[in-house]
Amino acid sequence: MGRKRRAFTSEFKARVAVEALKERETLAQLASKYDVHPNQISQWKKELLQNASGVFSGSCGKRKDALDAREQAKLYEKIGRIEMENDWLRKKLEPYQ
Repeated sequence: MGRKRRAFTSEFKARVAVEALKERETLAQLASKYDVHPNQISQWKKELLQNASGVFSGSCGKRKDALDAREQAKLYEKIGRIEMENDWLRKKLEPYQ
């Protein structure tokens, strides 16, 4: 039976990816040092480079999506309230027209 699947924290992934970017050690050396496959380190390094601009934008992708979903829910709630108020006002104004 093979090795059990492991889950790495984002801090660990970032630390390994930054070391890979520094290029002081080879991927094979880093892989043996952290007990991770070299391809995995390459993938983390690539992901770090692709998402580096998100560090300076103020919010990351997943966090931004969660904020957008909450904001969208608030807006839908507000729209519902306004529609209910409009319906109520229409009913109250009907006798005067």
